[in-house]
Amino acid sequence: MEPPMRLPGPKAKAIIERDQKVISPSYPRSHPLVIDHGLGSDVWDVDGNRFLDFCAGIAVTSTGHSHPKVVNAIQEQADQFIHISSDFYHPKMVQLGEKLDEVAPFREDALSFLTNSGTESVEAAIKLSRYHNKCTQFIGFLGGFHGRTLGSLAFTASKPVYHEGFYPLMSGVVHVPFPNPYRPVLASRPGEDYGETVVRYIEEQILGKVLPHEDVAAVLVEPIQGEGGYLIPAPGFFPALRELCNKYDILLVVDEVQSGMGRTGKWWAIEHFGVEPDIVCVGKGIASGIPLGAIIARQSVVTWPYGSHGNTYGGNPIACAAALATIELIEQEYMKNAAEIGEYALDALEEIKARHPSIGEVRGLGLMIGVEFVKDRDTREADHDLRDRVSDLAFERGLITLGCGISTMRIAPALSISRTEMDEGLKILEQAITLAEREMMISYAA
Repeated sequence: MEPPMRLPGPKAKAIIERDQKVISPSYPRSHPLVIDHGLGSDVWDVDGNRFLDFCAGIAVTSTGHSHPKVVNAIQEQADQFIHISSDFYHPKMVQLGEKLDEVAPFREDALSFLTNSGTESVEAAIKLSRYHNKCTQFIGFLGGFHGRTLGSLAFTASKPVYHEGFYPLMSGVVHVPFPNPYRPVLASRPGEDYGETVVRYIEEQILGKVLPHEDVAAVLVEPIQGEGGYLIPAPGFFPALRELCNKYDILLVVDEVQSGMGRTGKWWAIEHFGVEPDIVCVGKGIASGIPLGAIIARQSVVTWPYGSHGNTYGGNPIACAAALATIELIEQEYMKNAAEIGEYALDALEEIKARHPSIGEVRGLGLMIGVEFVKDRDTREADHDLRDRVSDLAFERGLITLGCGISTMRIAPALSISRTEMDEGLKILEQAITLAEREMMISYAA
């Protein structure tokens, strides 16, 4: 087994101590990692320790750390001009809009509004939905994460800490269960897909007893829940939800901030489910780490007038240059790589699961993979402590991971990751699982 590193090293420890004196304590720091530089799927800390990155800055560095083509695009644009504001025009903003129209997950022409982050994209989608449908009410999902600004936070329902101390939030959001087939909370009828069960619950209980359907502007949903546990919905969910939205003239808004930009082996996770949304929220992986987001909406939905919404930095030329380079790399090679390496990783993780009783389920599409840890496979009782211990032990051996949900570990490396790098990371991960199980005296019965 790989021996553990002594972390943090002296340089990292000194910087962490300085950080604690001047930076807000609200940041949820997972490990004492102080990065010096990175390349591809590798990062090095300030003490010279190398790590393999299985989280890519929470699915942000989609082309890997400091991809030469992205770096070159940033440098070339910086030499021309850095900022002009969205009060004026520049070529790369138009080029990016044209590209987003090309890859949009619907047949209708698309219009985009460019933002600085995923949460700002969600805020823009909220405003556009309200304006277009002349309604104020929304439906969201338990376990969802859509950001931490007050509008998006009203939809976020993955951890109480995100809400604690910040009430009142934006009003007008009703939450329903996400169609997680591994942990269903609603009773299905005989032969009914669990996704269809959730949509029936929305129609019969929410629209039937709580919200007048004519007052509902939109349903906001992640095609694959991210912070909620990398949860893939039951297959019947999105077709039934699209039908429901059509029936009542409700907009279907998909939050692809974490699942989009080729991460699942398609441009958008929603494409795996055979339906077309009305608005797509984009962020994270769109520009390989340069802050940028967007909403991509059907042209017929973008009915707000001149001056009704805007921002200072949206469509920043450096961010647009980085996004165009990122999209080209994803289109040419990395989306295909995400599908192939993701399938390979899922097969390997199923083999690891067979050797480790603490793993309840392995799930994923492309390189958006979740490994859920349980105390008992029959009861499916979540094992939060074991998941956290596995993450700590992996970090000590040079693998960066992040948890999500109650007891799931996410595997979301750069889309450029190689099979050799995936093998290296999975080897460290299994070592960490073995050590954590031994510490907690978990083993298969003879």
